[in-house]
Amino acid sequence: MAKLTEAQRQLFLDKNFVAIATLGRDGTPRNTIVWVHMDGDDIIVNGASSRNWIKNLRRNPHVALAIFDHNNPYRRVSVIGEAVSMTTEGAEQNIDELSMKYNGRPYPDHRPNDPRVLVRIRPDKVTTMNV
Repeated sequence: MAKLTEAQRQLFLDKNFVAIATLGRDGTPRNTIVWVHMDGDDIIVNGASSRNWIKNLRRNPHVALAIFDHNNPYRRVSVIGEAVSMTTEGAEQNIDELSMKYNGRPYPDHRPNDPRVLVRIRPDKVTTMNV
């Protein structure tokens, strides 16, 4: 397991978007932009259970993430890791917290028929630029 430095962690804690790459059913890469936060050394993302990237992670937990500082895009962190857990427990509350972080208000589009999923990603390799 790789550990992020405090400066690297700060990119995930700040209001920056993450590009998450998963492998589709046919083995080709897929990229999605998501909100993010940290829990200890793990990276947490949240998606609706119907999303293809969530389905991809259920089939293959390997993932790549890229985040850059929206104030200075030359400051970036890339992570290769693994989704070590996926749960609906606490996911609705988490999406409200993420929406407050990114939009300043609770999440407006809860869908009981499409529950949210919390994905915990454990970094295996970290590369950086100017961080």
